[in-house]
Amino acid sequence: MLDLIRKYKVYIIIGVSVLAAFTFYSLNLRDKEHANGFERLVMNLFSPVDNVGSGVNNFFAALWSDYIDLVDVRRENKQLRETVKIMNSRLVADREAIHENDRLKQLLELKSSVKAPSVAALVIGEDSSPWFKTLVINRGSVDGLAEGMPVVAANGVVGQVVKVAAGSARVLLLTDHASGIAALVQRSRARGVVKGKGSGFCSLEFSLRDEDVKVGDMIVTSGIGGIFPKGLVIGEVTMVKKGEYGIFQTIDLRPAVNMAKLEEVLVLLQKSDD
Repeated sequence: MLDLIRKYKVYIIIGVSVLAAFTFYSLNLRDKEHANGFERLVMNLFSPVDNVGSGVNNFFAALWSDYIDLVDVRRENKQLRETVKIMNSRLVADREAIHENDRLKQLLELKSSVKAPSVAALVIGEDSSPWFKTLVINRGSVDGLAEGMPVVAANGVVGQVVKVAAGSARVLLLTDHASGIAALVQRSRARGVVKGKGSGFCSLEFSLRDEDVKVGDMIVTSGIGGIFPKGLVIGEVTMVKKGEYGIFQTIDLRPAVNMAKLEEVLVLLQKSDD
C-alpha cells in the first residue's frame, strides 16, 4: 500500500488539492450577493482564459458570417451577370429591329414611288471574285422574276438580274465590268453609259469633251433602252478628266448604293422592250 502511495503520490497530492479547492470554493458560494477574496482570485485567474475563448469564438463567428455574405454576393453577382447578358441581347435585337424597320420603310417608299410592279427580296449570298460582282437574292421565277429585270435599293440602282432559279436569282452589280446602264447628268442632262470598273466604282463612258460635267454631279438613269425607269440615282461624279486628244472625257463615279452593306433590294418586274 505504501509503495502504491509513493508511486502515485504526485497525482494523489494534485487530486486532493483540487478537491480541497473546489470544496472551499463551494463553501464560499453561500454568500451569492458578494464575492469573497477567493472568488475574486479565481475570477482573476480565469478571466484571461475566458477573454481568449470569447475572442476566438467571436473571430470564428465573424469569419463564418463573412463567408456566408461572400457566398451570397457571388450568387447575386452571377444573377446580375446573367441579367446583364439578357438585357444586352435584347438591346442588340431591338437596335437591329429598328435598323431593319428603317431600311424596309425606305424600300417601301421607293416601291410606292416606282410605277412598275416590284418584289422585295433579301440578299442571301454574294460573289466578289475578280471576274464577276454579283449578289444572290431569295426570290426567283415562282415570284415572277426573269432575266434582265432591274434591281434597285432605297438609295439607288443596284444592278440587273442575270440568272433565275425557282426560289433564287443572281444579280449582276452595276460595278461589274459586264454592266452597262444608260445614264445622264442630272444637272446638265449630258448623256453617257455607266460602266462598272470592278473595284466598287463606275465610270461614265461616251461623254463628249464639251459636255458640262463637274465633280459632285449626280448621275441618274436616262430610261433609254427600256430596262431601268428614268430618274433612278446611280451615283456621284468623283473625277472628271479631259485629255488633250480624243472626243470623250474620263468620268469616275461613286455608286449611291454601298454594295458591301446591302441587305434588302427591290426587283422591278419589267424587262427590256427589245
